[in-house]
Amino acid sequence: MVRSAAKNVGWVCAVVDPSDYSTITDELRCGEISFETRKKLSSKAFGHTAQYDTIIHNYLKDEKLSDDLSLTFEKHSEMRYGENPHQLASSYKIPGNTDPNILNATIYQGKQLSYNNIMDADGALACVKEFDEPACVVVKHANPCGVAVGDDLLDVYTRAFNADSLSAFGGIIAFNRTCTKDVAEAISGVFVEIVLAPNFDPEALDILNKKKNLRVLGIGEFEKRTAKLEVRNVDGGLLVQDTDTKTLSKDNLTVVTKKQPSEQEIITALFTWKVLRHAKSNGVLIAKDNTTVGLGAGQVSRVDAVHMALRKGGKSVKGGILASDAFFPFRDSIDAIKDSGIRVVMQPGGSIRDQEVIDACNEYGIAMVFTNTRCFKH
Repeated sequence: MVRSAAKNVGWVCAVVDPSDYSTITDELRCGEISFETRKKLSSKAFGHTAQYDTIIHNYLKDEKLSDDLSLTFEKHSEMRYGENPHQLASSYKIPGNTDPNILNATIYQGKQLSYNNIMDADGALACVKEFDEPACVVVKHANPCGVAVGDDLLDVYTRAFNADSLSAFGGIIAFNRTCTKDVAEAISGVFVEIVLAPNFDPEALDILNKKKNLRVLGIGEFEKRTAKLEVRNVDGGLLVQDTDTKTLSKDNLTVVTKKQPSEQEIITALFTWKVLRHAKSNGVLIAKDNTTVGLGAGQVSRVDAVHMALRKGGKSVKGGILASDAFFPFRDSIDAIKDSGIRVVMQPGGSIRDQEVIDACNEYGIAMVFTNTRCFKH
């Protein structure tokens, strides 16, 4: 009936949004509803029925990636601008979605989230969801510049922030546990844009409230990420893929060098991999004692990513684990770390020069494990 009414826009006015009632009544008091108003409301009616049909279509179809893809969203908020001040932007959400996410978060304080805020906060939340134990993730410009896990949340936050405190300035801090008073007091001494957590103790909110420009987001209790579809725009269409939720365990790893990693080094290596897949490729991450040390992300060559990670980590890389999101095409990256004190290298393997890279590790007494899995993030 709504669709039929909308088709007869020449003499019928279809209204699906109660917020339009006042417009209708105002025009009726003046004699009639104008064609321009009927046209505008007809468009909204068709959008309403299209959204309804799309929801049903997606619910009933069996295939995740079917021959046709229907998408429907509703406006969440208008923004002052997009990535840059000259770009228009709005956020849209899936109708009826109540999952714990950034768009559904409780904003305890602070200004409306910007385009970049939402992008970075969503990345921080995705990364912190990787961990079962208490974790803290610090994100800057879509990359995890500091991550740590442990038993005590304050200690975890301190290690994550200090992993790269220079980059953490003005960043996003994410927790997978309730933010406590002690943690809030530590955060109050630094400048960050957003703090997000499942929940906040009342005393923590009181402390953070003193920082008026700080955005504080309560996500609600959340679990690990589940396989969903990711959609990206390209000129003329869309790219759609499964979210990378593949997990690695010790059983997935293959030691390819004479030197064997220790049990603790394997644990740290798996931690490193969980973080690395949230960094832009080419990506190389160094970690130690379940804390990130240095990240080289978004580089156009792998050896450049290695050098950046070494520079970021400084002397702290000694005894660390280095992970690469794709295989090493040459041994130059191993040559670059020979005097660094790095003990284990983790990489997917699969290069035609794998043996040269393995030989370099054997030459320098470095253990190497293959994941047999790549974790690019473009």
